[in-house]
Amino acid sequence: MLAVWVEQLLGFASGALMVIREDERYPTLMAWARGEGAELMGGNFSQAQAQAQALAPELWSQTPLERLDFACEPLARPGPNEPCWCDSGRKTKHCCGAVTLPGQVPAHLMWMLSLSDWKGRDLKAALASGRAPAQALLEAGLIAAESGQRGRAQQILESLFEQADWSQLPEQAEPAFEILVDLYQERGFTRKRTALLDDVLDRGPLFLRGVALERLCLMHLDNDDLDSAREAFVRAQQALPDSPTLAYIEAMLLLHEGHDEEAAERAGFWFRRLSRQGDLDDDQLQFLADLAENPGATLAEQLLNAEEDLADPLASLQALLESLPTAPKLLIRRTDEGSLEYRTTAREDTLFAAWFAHFKAVVIGDAPMGFEEDPWEHAGDWLGELCSHPEWLDSPQVVQGLSLALTSRFGSLPWMAPSLFSPLADRVERWLEQVQAEGDGTLKWEDGDNAILLRTSLALVVGMERGARQRSRELAERLLLLDDQDSLGLCELVLDQLLREGRDQDALELSERESPEDESSCPLGLLMGRVLALFRLERRDEAVQAIAAARRQNPHALAMLCADNPRPARTGRDGVAESGSRAEAWQYRTLMRDQWRTTPGALEWLREHLTG
Repeated sequence: MLAVWVEQLLGFASGALMVIREDERYPTLMAWARGEGAELMGGNFSQAQAQAQALAPELWSQTPLERLDFACEPLARPGPNEPCWCDSGRKTKHCCGAVTLPGQVPAHLMWMLSLSDWKGRDLKAALASGRAPAQALLEAGLIAAESGQRGRAQQILESLFEQADWSQLPEQAEPAFEILVDLYQERGFTRKRTALLDDVLDRGPLFLRGVALERLCLMHLDNDDLDSAREAFVRAQQALPDSPTLAYIEAMLLLHEGHDEEAAERAGFWFRRLSRQGDLDDDQLQFLADLAENPGATLAEQLLNAEEDLADPLASLQALLESLPTAPKLLIRRTDEGSLEYRTTAREDTLFAAWFAHFKAVVIGDAPMGFEEDPWEHAGDWLGELCSHPEWLDSPQVVQGLSLALTSRFGSLPWMAPSLFSPLADRVERWLEQVQAEGDGTLKWEDGDNAILLRTSLALVVGMERGARQRSRELAERLLLLDDQDSLGLCELVLDQLLREGRDQDALELSERESPEDESSCPLGLLMGRVLALFRLERRDEAVQAIAAARRQNPHALAMLCADNPRPARTGRDGVAESGSRAEAWQYRTLMRDQWRTTPGALEWLREHLTG
């Protein structure tokens, strides 16, 4: 019965709003209510007319009027013996006062419908008036977001969070806040996103501060900034110590940091703690139990289930990759110059053509990674076809496209490495072993179809970097042996991974071996990696000399690394930081500050040499 009333109420209120907008006069509304409006209420006409007459004054009193600068013109509620406000001429107790509506009429209903109806300057002016109730802004914003009206949703939800009195925010503001953060992310409004998060952290209600810190932690994880993610997590834990979301975030953070066993231990701690409190339902407790047993597999399963239309195809892909047969041999030959060259065969080209008819995304030819268009827009098609034709993966071009696509979507998630990237790495490593079996020689990017193998290998190195660090490093080292020109820029990545594994002597030797003679052309990561390795090996005098070289290459690096909360520096649209710039220093801090912070005394020692 309630659902019927809600439908009738929305239909009547929408019709009433259209009539009100014609001239914004009360008599016009009442004339409509007694005729067309009554027909919208359904059932016996006399009863419907009585309900329509009783409902119309309620709606009028809460409707914002443009002629009053979006203020309402509420009617004085009459007493039982006073003339009824529907202008029937009868006493209220014998007219609308005798009518019982089937349900409640939300006090913000007409504002919500108005916000959903206004466009352009009208909507902007209504929001600027500051008169819209918070609940109306919340509901209108959520409706716009659900219907795909991203610009309207952003505009309305911004007004909700620009209110001076944050204590008036409804509890349901949490999903609206998350939607607005997502809209900023999707639409590229990074400054607005940061400002909103900062604003909530500074003055927002407690329930929103916890959510903001959780989102901030996830954002830092997406950006590889593990140090900032850890800081945000600690602040979130202080703000909302009993939030079950913290168990999920801490497991992700520890997996990103490479602490798989600790992730399981901490998930177990959260399970025991929260189960004793008795505030969670059975599904939430089961998730925490699964998280404690196997954090990576649980997060991977949760991610796949959240993919909606792609959940089943991705699960089928996992099953396919798990049972892939051994990769066939490739056509490898030695060139007249002595280098090694791979060439595609007619069969491989045929397999690729069948795949590309569904995949459609073109790989950028001269770039290490990337597509000219997003392959995930039609992933439901190519995932299903690939699972039906596993032989397509005999073609390195198909493996290339699949590896690049998976890395672009899941490469930042360590828990996806075992099921998606490791099986493909088995295939590619067999091909690289075949190349190495041909004897000494360089696999140059520009020779033959070598770029296919090199690009695919790079995608897998990146895809496994967080979830299968050792294997990622070993594949990268193999590529460095085959491609002595390091056309993929893997040296810094291998160095970083060696430092994370505590292999400081190996890291030092690599930095010295790969450093160019011209110090000014040496990558910052290579120079700073040498400093950290020397510090850990307690070769402090040499470390001081290495600091001087790093400072000459980038004068911002040390200060950026030592600062607790520096201002971020962004790269250009191509994502490439200019050598010696603040952006380059910020990139290094983002990737490696957690290693400096967790090395006892390293940051303190570095601060001593800031002005040296």
